Amino acid sequence: MTAKIRTRIAPSPTGFLHLGTARTALYSWAYARHYGGEFVLRIEDTDVARSTQDSVEQILASMQWLGLDYDEGPIYQMQRLARYQAVAAELIAADKAYFCYCTPAELDELRESQRARGEKTRYDGRWRPEPGKLLPPVPQGVAPVVRFKNPLAGDVSWVDLVKGLITINNREIDDLIIMRPASEAGTAGIPTYNFAVVVDDWDMQISHVFRGDEHVNNTPWQINIFNALGAPLPQFGHVPVILGDDGQKLSKRRGAVSVTAYEEEGYLPEAMLNYLSRLGWSHGDEELFSREQLVAWFDGSHLSKSPAQWDPAKLEWVNSHYIKQADDLRLASLVSAQLARRGIEVGDAAQLPAMCALFKDRCATTVVLADWLAMYFAPVSASAEDRVAQISETNLPALAALAAKFAEINWDKVAIQAAVKETASAFGLKMPQLAIPLRLLVCGRTQTPSVDAVLVLFPKEIVMERLRKL
Repeated sequence: MTAKIRTRIAPSPTGFLHLGTARTALYSWAYARHYGGEFVLRIEDTDVARSTQDSVEQILASMQWLGLDYDEGPIYQMQRLARYQAVAAELIAADKAYFCYCTPAELDELRESQRARGEKTRYDGRWRPEPGKLLPPVPQGVAPVVRFKNPLAGDVSWVDLVKGLITINNREIDDLIIMRPASEAGTAGIPTYNFAVVVDDWDMQISHVFRGDEHVNNTPWQINIFNALGAPLPQFGHVPVILGDDGQKLSKRRGAVSVTAYEEEGYLPEAMLNYLSRLGWSHGDEELFSREQLVAWFDGSHLSKSPAQWDPAKLEWVNSHYIKQADDLRLASLVSAQLARRGIEVGDAAQLPAMCALFKDRCATTVVLADWLAMYFAPVSASAEDRVAQISETNLPALAALAAKFAEINWDKVAIQAAVKETASAFGLKMPQLAIPLRLLVCGRTQTPSVDAVLVLFPKEIVMERLRKL
């Protein structure tokens, strides 16, 4: 490709960064990086009533966590109002847009009458200027909107990067509102989504637009506005929705959680990036791949036309792979943060990386890893049911003798293993008859990795204290 590739993501700060938007951001980022282009972050904050700074910060944190670095931005639409107003004025002057003084009540009445006749609801063009047409008198006290003069005939066609050729007849769409009034009557001040996105993509020289396929119906309006402005068209790629467990669209209103919530739930960003990228895109049969491989492979092809199914079990499987591969010092930092959320202070964390190394093969998330490692830093208590099942007159004397032996030995794996074996032999017990109750008393559970490997990571005094509570 000879022209500079420029992609963008443009979330609305009216809530958290949705998983679908995160996937679109990922595709846009990977495409730009694959072709040595640029990736832009734009904040579409013209919904002043619902936009919040907290949402902006959550979006930025999500992008940072996923490692989706951007070359420009964040660019805020509300800082560009003068630009939208100027472009709208140019369209009005060129007879490509016009003021409409319909009140909300009038539009409601229009839609109701159309529904009653079984017609598609659409604006009827009553304020659209045409040669020889007499417009209604301008009402007093009504702040007008600005509508785009959509072509009345012909088709809008584009070759979608995902869906192929799409054609929509202009008779299917009406004259879109492109500017809403500001607080001052008679001033068209706030751009609507379909207008602002065109002006932004034009000004920012966006070459490729990846977005969810709920925007397919917006694209004809946008293409017509691009054409009216004499602006070059970007290429569009509309990716299918992500479906939840119930088969319905995953969305903010249907149980979806924020990207940052997955961080809190113990997922690694490389796992989320890997999993998200496979929800609608593939490279052969590859399931697990690095960020660098994604960039090398993501050329815009092999995007699915069918909705993807969110699969929590698959995400856990992917995450478990990356946890196994993760550096133990990094895992120690993540587990420390997980424990801190529970009010558990790690204190001396020198052994924490070794603890992570011992247990990470058993864990799908850092939350589960923290579940295991909490026993090293907080008191444990065996359930009454487990105590009855595992501790009896048969092994009580052996446990007491083992505690006494532990007091005398050097605290290393070899010595711990020898002490357990010698005590079991001395009391005529099989290893599980001693090792399982030992785990229960020290760790609060009956199943762990090798008991010597687990115990050596405890301070000797903690093990002695817990065994004394027989």
